[in-house]
Amino acid sequence: MLPRLAATLALSAAALLPLPAAAQSQLNLYCSSPNTAWCQGMAVGFEKATGTRVAVIQKATGEMLAQVKAEAANPKGDVWWAGPGDAYLQAAEEGLLETYASPNVAQLHDWARRITEVSNNRVAGVYGGILSLGYNTEIQAKKKLPVPACWKDLLDPAYKAEVMLGNPNSSGTAYLMLASLVQVFGEDEAFAYMKALNANVSSYARSGIGPMTAVKRGETYIGSSVLHGVINEIVAGFPVKPVLPCEGVGYEVGSMAIIKGARNLDAARRFYDWALTAEAQQIGLDVKEYAIPTNRSVVLPAMVPRLTDIKVISYDFAKYGSSATRKRLLERWEREINAAVK
Repeated sequence: MLPRLAATLALSAAALLPLPAAAQSQLNLYCSSPNTAWCQGMAVGFEKATGTRVAVIQKATGEMLAQVKAEAANPKGDVWWAGPGDAYLQAAEEGLLETYASPNVAQLHDWARRITEVSNNRVAGVYGGILSLGYNTEIQAKKKLPVPACWKDLLDPAYKAEVMLGNPNSSGTAYLMLASLVQVFGEDEAFAYMKALNANVSSYARSGIGPMTAVKRGETYIGSSVLHGVINEIVAGFPVKPVLPCEGVGYEVGSMAIIKGARNLDAARRFYDWALTAEAQQIGLDVKEYAIPTNRSVVLPAMVPRLTDIKVISYDFAKYGSSATRKRLLERWEREINAAVK
C-alpha cells in the first residue's frame, strides 16, 4: 500500500515540482564495512522500509574519509555508514559532517552514545567491535607454533613472516590497533614495539579484513582483526581462533554520519533514524556479521559478547579521533614503520 501511494504521489509531484525535489526519493550510501552483504542488506532494508532507492559505494574507512574530503566542495554521498568512529570524529572536526540529533540515539547503549556526545551530534554509533588477533589452528598444529597471549609475544622470532597487519592510512581497524597500542604502552614505546615487530610482519593489508582473510585461507598464521571478524570466520567453519592480548585491547564504535551538503538530506535523516533501530541493526546478525549492535533492544546470539563483558582499555575517542593526533600518528607510522627497511 505504501509503495503504491508513494508512486502515485511521485507521479503527481513530477508535473508540479522541479527535478531536485523529486531526487529526495533516493539516497547515496557510502559504506565502510568490508562485508558487502551487510552494506547491501542495509540498502535493501531501507528501501523496503521507506521506498527510497539506495545506491551503495563501498570502500575501507581511511579511503572513504579521503573521498569525503576530496568531494567536500561538491558532495556526492549522503550518508557514510560503518567503520571505526575515529575517522568520523576527524571528519566532524574538519567540518565535513552535518549536525543531526536523532531521537533514536536514546535507544543505544551508554558506550555507543558517547561518540554522539563527543561529536556534538554529528556522529552516531551503529555497532561495537573489540580489537583482537586471530590465528589459524591448522598452521599452529602443523608448524608447532606457540599461541600468543600478549602483544609482546608477537616479537617471538618463531613468528618470522607469519604475521599480517593492516595499514592504518587506509584501514580503520589498523588505525584502531595503532591508537590502542599507543594508549597501552605510551607513544614512543608503542612505536619501538611496532618497529621491532616489523621483522615478523609479512605485509600490511590495505583493508581491515585483509589479515583475517589471509589467516582463514592458511596464507599466514596470525592477523590483526576485530573480535567479530574472527567470530564470523569461526561460524563459517574456518579453522581460526581469537586472541585478546593480555596488555589490553581497544574497541571501536562503528559509526555513521550525514555528509555535509548532502543532496538528499531528508532521505539521509530518515536513514540515520532507521539505522539506529533494532530492526535495522538486526540485519547485520542476519547476514552473519557478528558485531555488537548498539541498540539495547537487539537480542544477542550466544557467540556475540557484550562489550561490557570484555576487559577493554578506556579508549580516548576525543583525542585519537582528532585531526591533529590522527595526522601525526599516521605520518609517524608511515615514516618509522611502513618505510622501514626489513
